[in-house]
Amino acid sequence: MRMVFGLVLLLGIGLAGFAVYLANGYVNSYRVALAKAQSSESVATIEVFVATERLNYGDRLEKSKVRVVKFPRAAVPEGTFLERGSAAPYSKPWDELDEDTQEHLKTLATAQYRPKRDGLRIKDIPDLFPDTGEERYVLRSIEKGEAIIASKVTEPGQDAGITSRLGDGMQAFSIKVDVASGVSGFLRPGDRIAVYWTGRVSSFADESARGSNDVTKLIESGVKLIAVDQSAYGDKASTTIARTVTVSARPQQVAALAQAQSTGRLSLALVGAGDTSEVGPVEVDQMSLLGLTAPVPQEVVEVEREQICTIRTRKGGEMVEIPIPCTN
Repeated sequence: MRMVFGLVLLLGIGLAGFAVYLANGYVNSYRVALAKAQSSESVATIEVFVATERLNYGDRLEKSKVRVVKFPRAAVPEGTFLERGSAAPYSKPWDELDEDTQEHLKTLATAQYRPKRDGLRIKDIPDLFPDTGEERYVLRSIEKGEAIIASKVTEPGQDAGITSRLGDGMQAFSIKVDVASGVSGFLRPGDRIAVYWTGRVSSFADESARGSNDVTKLIESGVKLIAVDQSAYGDKASTTIARTVTVSARPQQVAALAQAQSTGRLSLALVGAGDTSEVGPVEVDQMSLLGLTAPVPQEVVEVEREQICTIRTRKGGEMVEIPIPCTN
């Protein structure tokens, strides 16, 4: 009897061990399958530089202020500096291109490539910290944990002043403004504006109708602001009433703005960030504003006088004129 009990006990233990073995094999196969599934769905990453603290305009970019993190390769923003391999290509804004480059890009425009929107594709970007030791400065604020992008920092060795915001062939020109002409303090560096001139135009086309007329005319559209007062930092949340704004313009535009500012009053209007529409000539005077027409000068018609012919004769002691028919 004891032998039978021992055999049954050994058989039970064997069956229990076999069950544990089968369960363990099932769990291991499940873990392997789960690991394969997770590996097949893993996201490819790349190491990029991000800021370890908030960086404001004009700050010097130091190695202690950045760190390297892994970022999804498919979601890396254009121009992001990589830990190895300079930076991802990006499109330089249209307003920052020199005039010759703009004209060249216009000739390359196709249905798939719109240079006015895309600007110029930049591929050769130096490393964030080049071996030459030249330093970079911040052009636009960078938040903590934000990727360092080429468009937000200067070129190596370049200062973060106004000159760093001027493209080739562009010059800085200041315009006096007040609360009305300066769009009530809503202007920010980086905005695009339209410039209107208001003044009095004299007309000498007709000497008999010599006069003057007040005119408002659009003289520049889409001019880029690079500074407001003495600040080129455009990320302020509050509005400030500026006294001067500085724009980036070509020499011909600078001459036109200087002439306009000295002969009349300039007013600014904000242009939408994504507005690429072409604006034609705009001019309004007092007559067209009020729907009036200039008075037509009346023509003076001279009436031909009737010719009277006379002869003189003496009657007694006086001379008299007697009318007679004219023969010629």
